[in-house]
Amino acid sequence: MRMSSIKRNTRETEIAIALCLDGTGIYEAQVPIGFFEHMLAQVSQHGYLDITLVAKGDTHVDGHHLVEDTGIAFGKALAEALGDKKGIRRYGSATIPMDDVLAICAIDLSGRPHLHFDANFTVPSLGDMDTELFREFFQAVCLHGGVNLHIKVLHGENNHHIAEAIFKAFGRALSEAVSLDTRVSGVPSTKGNL
Repeated sequence: MRMSSIKRNTRETEIAIALCLDGTGIYEAQVPIGFFEHMLAQVSQHGYLDITLVAKGDTHVDGHHLVEDTGIAFGKALAEALGDKKGIRRYGSATIPMDDVLAICAIDLSGRPHLHFDANFTVPSLGDMDTELFREFFQAVCLHGGVNLHIKVLHGENNHHIAEAIFKAFGRALSEAVSLDTRVSGVPSTKGNL
């Protein structure tokens, strides 16, 4: 079982995450931003990742620190659980419909962080989460997990559906990228390492 556990404590937040890449989608979380917790549940469920998360922070200021630091911890947990990356598929992609919305996500676990995030929200917040923080979460995951991530919403108008399609697509694509392929000996790179 490829597992990891990360704690990140700052003056602004306290984040503790346990991640199992070979899970079944078990999700246990205590996150003070309800909509964010709902989105992370999508990643767990649709990515077959077991996630235990406790996140506390200065949400009386706003949600930025908590969301970004959760992304940092998630990225570090992902990198730790992947270890030397031997035998992984490396690439993953998903196209997810959510009613009126169609979102795509493509991932390369190359070790070279990059985010392309192409999604437009027409409201400043969904529930208790600022919509601009979705990009911040994925940016932190990429930087601290060594992930090349491309997210694009092809069409759709309902903001809740846009967010949910993105997080479901991310979970599906990540599940594929971290999965093991018996045809791969070593790492899937002509360089010999990732």
